[in-house]
Amino acid sequence: MKLWLDGGLQDIESARVSVFDHGLTVGDGVFETVKAVDGRPFALTRHLDRLARSASGLGLPEPDRDEVRRACAAVLEAVPVPLGRLRITYTGGHGPLGSDRGDQGPTLVVALGESARRPDSTAVITVPWTRNERGAVTGLKTTSYAENVVALARAREHGASEALFANTVGRLCEGTGSNVFVVLDGEIHTPPVASGCLAGITRALTVEWTGARETDLPLDVLERADEVFLTSTLRDVQAVHLVDRRELPGAPGPVTAKAMRVFEERAGDDLDP
Repeated sequence: MKLWLDGGLQDIESARVSVFDHGLTVGDGVFETVKAVDGRPFALTRHLDRLARSASGLGLPEPDRDEVRRACAAVLEAVPVPLGRLRITYTGGHGPLGSDRGDQGPTLVVALGESARRPDSTAVITVPWTRNERGAVTGLKTTSYAENVVALARAREHGASEALFANTVGRLCEGTGSNVFVVLDGEIHTPPVASGCLAGITRALTVEWTGARETDLPLDVLERADEVFLTSTLRDVQAVHLVDRRELPGAPGPVTAKAMRVFEERAGDDLDP
């Protein structure tokens, strides 16, 4: 098994990142997860655009996109899997133990792991913690993921695959690694980026391809929505059949089922939309 680390392919067993890497010591890094189908990445250009935005938001140097593309291609060739999670991690590099950055330049890691197709529907829970829609890193896909780890662990304890957050003013925001959509009277709605959610790649494509509306929504919309679904890189569009204790029988419902079909067809027609 191979991964890309700072300029070339390395064996997973021997690849090493410094224990003083800022991504490890203070979470000073950004990342992207890209779906790979039969060795080909999906929506890579959009992911690289967001990687660059996230890096800029943290004050990191802009990633060398040509190098990242070379790294992705090399790893995909070296690790053939039918469906994979391609992870691009870009950190502040070697630095001091405090919050100040060092001057040795960033670290780039690209790795690939095999993935399985998600079920057509899943269970989710809501959690008491909130997203800060006004934070310094709001909307950036950073490696500071401990909040998501805690919430996802809570979801797993309750037999769910995802946890949903409100923001600080009680509006529906997002999941730990997904965006959330609701169907009301036949129309699809999703929280706007101003809610504090990540501008998901699959979210954006779903909005474009289904005509979904960005709508400021209260958290309790989950108690009355006709249908609920999630989007993410590896979920694509996934129906929700249980929110906390509320069952949504027949999931995926007709609107969600159509969104699933549309996404699958459009994504199949263009691997870099």
